[in-house]
Amino acid sequence: MKNTALTQIHEQLGAKLVPFAGYNMPVSYEGVNIEHETVRNNVGVFDVSHMGEFLIGGTNALKLIQKICSNDASKLNIGQAQYSCMPNETGGIIDDLIIYKIKEEQYLLVVNASNIDKDWNHISKYNKEFNADMRNISEGYSLLAIQGPKAVEAMQSLTSINLSEIKFYTFKVAGFAGIENVIISATGYTGSGGFEVYCKNEEVEQIWNKVFEAGKDFDIKPIGLAARDTLRLEMGYCLYGNDINDETSPLEAGLGWVTKFTKDFVNSENLAKQKEAGVNKKLIAFELDERGIPRHDYDIVNESGDKIGIVTSGTMSPSMGKGIGLGYVPITNSKIGNKIYIQIRKKAVPATIIKLPFYKI
Repeated sequence: MKNTALTQIHEQLGAKLVPFAGYNMPVSYEGVNIEHETVRNNVGVFDVSHMGEFLIGGTNALKLIQKICSNDASKLNIGQAQYSCMPNETGGIIDDLIIYKIKEEQYLLVVNASNIDKDWNHISKYNKEFNADMRNISEGYSLLAIQGPKAVEAMQSLTSINLSEIKFYTFKVAGFAGIENVIISATGYTGSGGFEVYCKNEEVEQIWNKVFEAGKDFDIKPIGLAARDTLRLEMGYCLYGNDINDETSPLEAGLGWVTKFTKDFVNSENLAKQKEAGVNKKLIAFELDERGIPRHDYDIVNESGDKIGIVTSGTMSPSMGKGIGLGYVPITNSKIGNKIYIQIRKKAVPATIIKLPFYKI
């Protein structure tokens, strides 16, 4: 089991550590509801250093990225980031990722921790054609997500740049907390604002300590993976391994907006045919009409009790006080407003399909 550079600090803070993607990761400190509300109302800090980082450079860097990713990275300017998918050859998704354009002919790809080796091998296979410079820097870098509506105000004293000017899906390379040349980006998965800081492992403890010192008047707290999951689910953001995987297509998952058929990418021809023909199943969002907590892998059934789908993510929403979830159902059952039922133990609990996000900021 790997540790992040901050594992000892998490232990000192009394975090409950669990294995996640090969790492010892803090799942909670004070409890998911307290941590969730901290991010929704104040400022919270996540150690997400388990995420993977690849540097792709050289004259063919963009050509390689265009081939392996569904979104159109040619639209990126320096200082911009882009959400994308890596489709596989059979129509599924190898991973979802964020592409950062660092400078001309240099990009940073940030991938899911559980997929680092799989992604690296997939990209390397296609790079035989392009011969771009590839570096896996995942082991040497740390990542903090400083999230919440008060994050910018609380952290402004730690940098000379104006944090409020870092708009969603943009970034700057700047000094922060006494460390030069870190990436400060705004691509958070909580929906509550804030930013992320990429730095070297040996720099992250200093940044962590200064962040908490700067935030002490803003009720700042460390936040674990459990609250990260409830926060992202309230916004309807997909989690790889739950809502998207090697067998779900971007179109089924509602990710057509990052699937650009104006260029050639892995399996683009077949995905274009799927778009034309229409998908057979669709990822939907639902709220329970009665008390209950939907969970991953629970059955979705119709009024007659016949199974029509499966829950991919589910929780009791801390912000809304009701059960919410995502799941796949046949396209004929996917209309907003439709009634479905979630099989929770022996009871089929009624639910309503709704439009995302669950929680409006």
